[in-house]
Amino acid sequence: MATPAHLHDDQLPTIALVGRVNVGKSTLFNTLTEDHKAIVSTIAGTTRTNNEGMIIWRGEHMKLIDTGGLTFDENIPLEKDIIAQSTRAIEIADVIFFVTDAQVGILPQELELAKILRKQDKPIFLLANKADTEKKDTNIYTGDWQKLGLGEVIPISAANGRNLGDLLDTVYNLFQSSDKKPKLIDHGDEPIINIALIGKPNVGKSSLFNQIIGEDKVIVSEMAHTTREPHDTLIEYTYEQEIENEEGDTTVQQVTQKINFIDTAGIRRKSRVSGFLERVGIRKSIDAIEKSDIILFVIDASDPIAMQDMQLGGLIEKRSKSVMILVNKWDLIEDHSQTNQNNFKKIVYSYFPHLDFAPILFTSGKTGLKAHQVFPEIIHVWNARHTKIANRGLEQFLEEVTKKHKPSRGKGTRHPKLLGMTQVKAAPPIFELFVKYRTSLHRSYLHFIENQLREHFDFTGAPIVIKLRKIKR
Repeated sequence: MATPAHLHDDQLPTIALVGRVNVGKSTLFNTLTEDHKAIVSTIAGTTRTNNEGMIIWRGEHMKLIDTGGLTFDENIPLEKDIIAQSTRAIEIADVIFFVTDAQVGILPQELELAKILRKQDKPIFLLANKADTEKKDTNIYTGDWQKLGLGEVIPISAANGRNLGDLLDTVYNLFQSSDKKPKLIDHGDEPIINIALIGKPNVGKSSLFNQIIGEDKVIVSEMAHTTREPHDTLIEYTYEQEIENEEGDTTVQQVTQKINFIDTAGIRRKSRVSGFLERVGIRKSIDAIEKSDIILFVIDASDPIAMQDMQLGGLIEKRSKSVMILVNKWDLIEDHSQTNQNNFKKIVYSYFPHLDFAPILFTSGKTGLKAHQVFPEIIHVWNARHTKIANRGLEQFLEEVTKKHKPSRGKGTRHPKLLGMTQVKAAPPIFELFVKYRTSLHRSYLHFIENQLREHFDFTGAPIVIKLRKIKR
């Protein structure tokens, strides 16, 4: 997939967790990364798409990949995709942690996986998880583990951390003699744009996500709720920017911007949510929205806008995030004319009047249609989100708009008088409007001021918050 961006590579050594279902890989992933990113449950096949995170050991970073549990049963949903994801993780990993269950013992799936791993020319650590105490170590020294042909088995406990420190010490020292060494990753003051892709199930978020980043990072399927956990991918986008010097001359320079994309689980109404995994996945999706700067709100061009879409629109409105609306599956629409796009935009804004500041792009996760046009618009929206207007500029602005349309009265008998305006914050832009004490301003006039701000300044994709403050003067 050709893309104007590329995956960010810190040149860190990578460890892959592999194993059959229900051996505790996701618990181990969460423990080693000191995060709760991976969903943990007793349901087989909870993890589907590979999870990626960072281990910090001795003050330095190593990359960790959690893979889906393998069954080698073609009748299991998405098993081929999970195997493909696991194979990719094994290929790119520098070290492999083969996780087994100390309490259950070795099953046929482990023997199948061991055949694959024995062909790898890289260090493999055979781990017996759930060995919470030394009493539970007895089983792991039987012939079953020796049949795997992968050397000495190491008892560990993802639940209480037993032997994990010694394991990480061993791996850390091993990496000291390799090309890729653990190192401190410090982005410092360098801004990273956090972007969450959200939408109802089956709007094509995952396929669009893969097109945008230029790699098949997440599993794509028509099966509802294929994506269960948010999936982060850090990329670097390089673009040209005009810089004006003190003399007024402009030069063009290349700028590299780090962008962290988060693909989330589809969100639908509580009444339709089924099961523990979907509930947890949706909660994590909402958490991803909270941590994001910009939301890519994906809707399906081939499906009428539904109540689920509108509820998501409301969810976005409450969080003051910058927004871009991606109309996906545009390849399924016969009429691609500008006229039809304009008509479609009117329909979208009629359903989401509170998001009428959001730019709309027409895309296709299947064909890649305009997927890469997302990048320049992201930079535009990011810069607009950080727009800061000087007080003098706001004074002139307020003078102009009040001449155009006098302030309208809210409750009460006294006519309102505006005494000034200042911007108290950017990202998102928040303004304070000073109103004469004991007067009130009609809400419609606040909408008028917001619209005028958008006409005078560039706040593309950014919500504008205006707070009233009454003062005596």
